[in-house]
Amino acid sequence: MAFLELKNIYKSYFLGKEEFPVLKGINLDFELGDFVSILGESGGGKSTLMNIIGGLDRAFSGEVLLAGQKLNHSKEASLNKYRRETIGYIYQSYNLIPHLNVLDNVALALDMTTLTASERKKRALDLLEQVGLQDHVKKYPKQLSGGQKQRVAIARALASDPQVIIADEPTGALDSQNTEEVLALLNKIAAEGRLVITVTHSQHVADSGTRIVRLADGKIISDQRLKPAYNAKVESKLQSRKLPLVTSMRNAFKHFKYHFKRNLLIIIGTAVGLFSVITFNGLGTGVKGYVNEQINSLVNPKQVLVTPYVKSSNNNQRSSYVNLTAGDKTVNTFSNKDIAALKQVKNVTKVEKIHTLSNVATSFNKKSTNITTVTNWTSVLNASSIKKGRLPKTGEIVIDKKNIAKSLTNNPNSLIGKTITLTYTGLNKSGQKATITIKVKVVGLTESSGSSQINAIGGNTIENALKAANMSTDVAALGVSASSMNTAKKVAKNINKLKVSGKLRFTATAVSSMLDRIETYISLITNVLAGIAGISLLVSALMIIVTMYMSVSDRTKEIGILRALGESKRDIRRLFTSESILLGIFSATFATIIALAVQSLANSALSQIAHYSFIQISLSNIISAFIISIVISLLAAILPARHAASLNPIDALAGE
Repeated sequence: MAFLELKNIYKSYFLGKEEFPVLKGINLDFELGDFVSILGESGGGKSTLMNIIGGLDRAFSGEVLLAGQKLNHSKEASLNKYRRETIGYIYQSYNLIPHLNVLDNVALALDMTTLTASERKKRALDLLEQVGLQDHVKKYPKQLSGGQKQRVAIARALASDPQVIIADEPTGALDSQNTEEVLALLNKIAAEGRLVITVTHSQHVADSGTRIVRLADGKIISDQRLKPAYNAKVESKLQSRKLPLVTSMRNAFKHFKYHFKRNLLIIIGTAVGLFSVITFNGLGTGVKGYVNEQINSLVNPKQVLVTPYVKSSNNNQRSSYVNLTAGDKTVNTFSNKDIAALKQVKNVTKVEKIHTLSNVATSFNKKSTNITTVTNWTSVLNASSIKKGRLPKTGEIVIDKKNIAKSLTNNPNSLIGKTITLTYTGLNKSGQKATITIKVKVVGLTESSGSSQINAIGGNTIENALKAANMSTDVAALGVSASSMNTAKKVAKNINKLKVSGKLRFTATAVSSMLDRIETYISLITNVLAGIAGISLLVSALMIIVTMYMSVSDRTKEIGILRALGESKRDIRRLFTSESILLGIFSATFATIIALAVQSLANSALSQIAHYSFIQISLSNIISAFIISIVISLLAAILPARHAASLNPIDALAGE
């Protein structure tokens, strides 16, 4: 029984509805150990016949049998396996992959075997030694002569230990010396017990084999046996496998590295957008942290500020604006009954009156300044705002270091322990102007940002002074302490619903709610900026798409070679998708490095303004950037990769 049989092979090409027959009923059988030459002029159907034998052409009628078993040309997966295990190709134009060196070109077919990495390398080196190229393994195809390229192609064809070698005009581009060397190698291959089928129009090449089949006008016109087939038998010892994903990624990296300069431009373009997204998110995190720190340094986040309920002129909505100094008649101060009602609210631990003195003249050692606002120390204020000293008790005060203490002495720290004089002028209960003077001991210095200051007197010092001057001690603001920061919002909500004598009396605002509102605004601004930066990512995606399509166009012949070696459409998709993912990973890596460098430089420069890291790039920001980059790369690769996989391998091999 013949090893390979062709039965009633018919093949036509169509131009519109017009049919052009190429093969007209081919019947052939081949034995292992034969060196068969298919001889004929150009256009006679030789290459078409080879494509059918090699499992590349599926659009024909007839049967191809291997060891008596019919090949199923309707299933692409079975043909991929057939090419991996049975067929080795040698081309007239060599068809070496330019971005792979000699060793990698030969090892390419071994990637689809079960050999280990070291075994694959050893076999590739052994084959190159057999064809006399052991000293050229690190060279690239462009550095080889024509004869050397063809010997590389022969080594690659033998790599997977196939039983059938198809040589399409293997000496067509060689001089006489290299021709003889290649023919000797082909005879040696046949003598090992393989079937060598050569397509040629050279009588000399045909005479070098064991059998000549003449083909003309799509028909066999003669079948001449020159000498018996070689007796040796070879059985493939290698087992094939589907190409692993990691191998596709490794091959993609080799091409990526070979064209690194071109890819670098895309990496930079994509990295700019990713850098902006990372930096703006880090800036948003830093600014929110800074605002939180500053507010929390001034006020206690567990506190709820309560002012009298006032209806707004806008749809009778609640308003928290109170203008006592303008004599707002609608504003009522809080009574003891109000305070008692607040103490009954769930999770309220303390209610404190907030006394406020405005425009307080302050003097020390013949120097004076004016304090905009002085209050009594309550739990609303945060002890962390005192940077030096301690909390004030009755008859003691903490003052702002930068704005007040420096105005009273050149050495603010020396003011601690000293007594300063406060003078406040207001109206007494009779409506007459009255002045109170309070001597207080400085026990602490506070620091705050911007125009915010903390100047606070301990105990009941302010209330006692107001009583002594017959001034009103009523208050229009209360500090309510919640049991925890988590319950503060709920406490504020319950206070806003609370009624005294059937009427709403309170407008409560939790400090944490103010922080949430500020953080919302900051997040909105950050997201808008990041969104604007994200537009550049769309441009980057288009760049990747264009690059991938260019890559498919440049590598059309490579796609045909890989398909001829047995790679599937999925393998081709993986190859181009992997390269696109590499672009995304390197872009995200580059963007991260730049963002971290800018973070360090910017925070160092801004430290002169405030000792705080305004840009805080987190691990989640970086991970998000990598995810975004990889997703963009994947989406950008879908169409080019599908296009590459859909190419007809025969057309791809004929491409330039």
